[in-house]
Amino acid sequence: MFRKIASVAATGLLALCLTSCGGSDTASTADGSGDGKGGTIAVITVDLANSYWQTEADTAKAEIEKAGYKATVNAHNSDPDKQNQLIDTAISNKVKAIILDPAGADESVPAVRKATDAGIPVFLVNAEISEQGIAKSQIISNNAQGATLGAEAWVEAMGGKGKYVELYGNPTDNNAQVRSDGYAAVISAYPDLEKVGQETANWDRVQGKEKMEGLIAAHPDIDGVIAGNDEMALGAIEALKDAGMIDKVKVLGFDGNADAVQAVKDGTMVATVLQPIVQGTKNAVAQAISYIEKGETGVPDEKQSIDCVLITKDNADKYTAPFVLEE
Repeated sequence: MFRKIASVAATGLLALCLTSCGGSDTASTADGSGDGKGGTIAVITVDLANSYWQTEADTAKAEIEKAGYKATVNAHNSDPDKQNQLIDTAISNKVKAIILDPAGADESVPAVRKATDAGIPVFLVNAEISEQGIAKSQIISNNAQGATLGAEAWVEAMGGKGKYVELYGNPTDNNAQVRSDGYAAVISAYPDLEKVGQETANWDRVQGKEKMEGLIAAHPDIDGVIAGNDEMALGAIEALKDAGMIDKVKVLGFDGNADAVQAVKDGTMVATVLQPIVQGTKNAVAQAISYIEKGETGVPDEKQSIDCVLITKDNADKYTAPFVLEE
């Protein structure tokens, strides 16, 4: 079980400028130990073309800079080999810590262990790995709780009956199965809801549209779509619009990105589940800074989770910044 934690704030912060990057940060140096207040912290995310992971990267950079360190930012695009190369580079550059959104629960274990064995602490955000005791922290959203919130809202919109399909995320990411299981746990209580199809769309909008087009062709009488993330849901909405079906099909998303919130406002998406990626990333950086400077993360547990928030038409106007909902 994950233990929920409150926000860990980093104090005594200094501001630095850092050039932005689309893949590799040109501001990095060969030896991170000579940069900024105490060296460089490497940020390795999934896909900088995706607003969710771009927000994760931007948040990490900003928090690292505030604390007086430099940051490098790269993305592995869910490729374990690319992730391994980026970890090797971080080790070679003698960075002080690594903030990592891992490329698979099992696939990332050797890379995290390699960095740890090299004396570089690793702090995971958004997704977990399948072993404990290697990374210093594993901070994720409470995906089961979020999926329950989303499924309950979607079931209500469906009136507890109808045919539906599911768009599934990246199979190497534990979050995909946890969300799918969370949806199923709620929907299973409604015998008049019938799942007629499922496709894997790997968190991607383009794949979501393509897979949805195939599902529409096979099941033109569907009433609903549940998606493991917003990008796939938004792709499904595009396909449903093209098929002239968007007015009768209820779509559920997960993440809380800006396009999804707009879709909720427009009525083309029932709800999206906001992941607290901004808070989770801030916590990861704060714990990394604490470990660098004090030798401890400042929290009792390696595995930590933060509850998600449901966004519907009722509260969508409180969405004030990427992945932030006002209280």
